[in-house]
Amino acid sequence: MQLQLQQVLPVYFDEDHRTQSEVWRRNLTFEKGEYIKIVAPSGSGKTSLMHFLYGMRNEYNGNIVYNSANLRNYTPEDFAGYRKDHVSIVFQDLRLFPEQTVQENIELKRQLNPFHPAEKIREMAERLGIGNKLASKSRICSYGEQQRVAIIRSLMQPFDFLLLDEPFSHLDDKNSQNAMQLMLEEAKLRNAAIIFADLERIDWFPYTRIFHL
Repeated sequence: MQLQLQQVLPVYFDEDHRTQSEVWRRNLTFEKGEYIKIVAPSGSGKTSLMHFLYGMRNEYNGNIVYNSANLRNYTPEDFAGYRKDHVSIVFQDLRLFPEQTVQENIELKRQLNPFHPAEKIREMAERLGIGNKLASKSRICSYGEQQRVAIIRSLMQPFDFLLLDEPFSHLDDKNSQNAMQLMLEEAKLRNAAIIFADLERIDWFPYTRIFHL
């Protein structure tokens, strides 16, 4: 399985970004099993790139191709299957249901296409230090706790690519490394790739390739 960027550039960026970036207006191919680090300073389009790869937005020139199929040609049903079976994401803004409990937020995702049994939710929550929050509504959790909920939620489904948009912005190093180790283990179970975009290089993410956006 491959995810390809073919001369992609957001429509709201001028062509000057082509000379400054190792991603925009380039031809790049990401393979299953790779760990890709994208160093993306503020304003460089990091969240836009993650949204483009997930198929949420299409305000770009060029093409994004998954397994020989151009995302521009996807129907709503195609995108539903793409996100259910092949690509998972941790959004920068998390997108939890605030009135649902932590358990419900994660279980809703798991039920769409279960990769793990339901009891795995508690196991992961305990491992990331939020086992006592499963019955709490997500809106009353701290932002760092909500980030860990979003991370666990992303691991409930099958995926070939896991997209991470600043997933540790409100976590200390210890909690960040614990969460990263869990995601690395889950990616290995699936022989999946991780595409990790953040403001700076993180030395404890074992990237196989690094790009500056």
